[in-house]
Amino acid sequence: MIKASELREKEIVNVVDGSKLGLISDIEIDLAEAKIKAIIMPKPGGIMSFFSKSNNIIIEWKDIVRIGREVILVNINSEEYKDFIDNDQRR
Repeated sequence: MIKASELREKEIVNVVDGSKLGLISDIEIDLAEAKIKAIIMPKPGGIMSFFSKSNNIIIEWKDIVRIGREVILVNINSEEYKDFIDNDQRR
């Protein structure tokens, strides 16, 4: 088991290209099924981005490959999220 607070401390890394995407800001839960539906992270670069849904990256639970000790590995199309990814943060 893992706590939501522990998830928020793990860095999200895209396995497609090694991009470090950032940290979780929120979690979307399906109450009817009692399951996590998605993890949400803010677009880098601005304090107000946290408050705007359009500036969030929403990563569906199905796209999470593995939750490790220090990172969450995700498999997402980099082209789709290219405006949110800082290319300087590649491995």
